[in-house]
Amino acid sequence: MTDTEVYAAFRDAVNMTAGELRTWLETEDSKAAGQRSSPGAESVGHHSGRKIVGILGKKKTELTEADEQHMRKVVGYVHRHTAQRPDGDVADSRWRHSLMNWGHDPLKK
Repeated sequence: MTDTEVYAAFRDAVNMTAGELRTWLETEDSKAAGQRSSPGAESVGHHSGRKIVGILGKKKTELTEADEQHMRKVVGYVHRHTAQRPDGDVADSRWRHSLMNWGHDPLKK
């Protein structure tokens, strides 16, 4: 994928604004979702969400190589995780909460 394709795919995958994501990351549901490297540590997705807020706050010309690498990771995660949608109401599910930590709300139109 070219830089332009990565940027476009990231913008498609991340459907929450920086403000929406920042607010979400402050919730208990956000902090409870996802895998941790050790008990009490911040989840991988929550840490990613904080990085995404930073990326969303930059102009395309300000993005670094590290930003682009994280954008690729976000796109991959969102695509894999959305494909694993559970049956039933997902509004208050850990599946949705995890995706939201990565900047994607599957219920957002």
